[in-house]
Amino acid sequence: MSGLSAGYGRIPVLADVSLEVAAKEAVGILGHNGMGKTTLLRTLVGQLPATAGQVEWAGADITGLPSHRRARLGLGYVPQGREIFPGLSVRDNLRMGFVGRGAEERVDAILETFPRLVPLIDRRGGALSGGEQQLLAIARCLAGNPRLILFDEPTEGIQPSIIEELVGVLQRLHRTRGLTIVLVEQNLEFIAELATRVLLIQKGAILRELQPGELRQADVLSEFIGVDR
Repeated sequence: MSGLSAGYGRIPVLADVSLEVAAKEAVGILGHNGMGKTTLLRTLVGQLPATAGQVEWAGADITGLPSHRRARLGLGYVPQGREIFPGLSVRDNLRMGFVGRGAEERVDAILETFPRLVPLIDRRGGALSGGEQQLLAIARCLAGNPRLILFDEPTEGIQPSIIEELVGVLQRLHRTRGLTIVLVEQNLEFIAELATRVLLIQKGAILRELQPGELRQADVLSEFIGVDR
């Protein structure tokens, strides 16, 4: 993407953001709340229109495409808060990811990657723990066979044991499927485990690029994350 700007009504949030993500790369995006991280992901996936600039995917301009067209091209999105269907079973949530693709039998193949969901297959999504719901949201996204997945705060409200499981699942998907990952996250350890480089965003603009090992530097912690070492 290049020169991307977006916002809500007359309120600008993103300001002339340019970013290139290579195939099979894992890029982290870090910054305070309210700095434009979610807006960036929503604009990339087509849920929010760009007010300026361009979004390119596999060499094609997709700036004007709706989100369902982008999904068919291989863009997946796991939003903050998961947004599963709480009244549907785990199996039916996964089936929703296959709608229009005639591949209901692929649910079992998806479950091989998420064995924790197997004994929960007939349980309502709303009855799962936060971590189990996050695994379900990722599994449902994978049902669309994406080439790029955008993650928005996947560790929010999740117990440490499932965070460790998430790291393993995403590392395995990145390695075996060659998935490209863009990860918005506040958990420094999580983002350092997964990202090959990390971008710091402030007031809707990308200010710095860091290597994962630099995330514990005092200036990064105080200026961009708001905590002290």
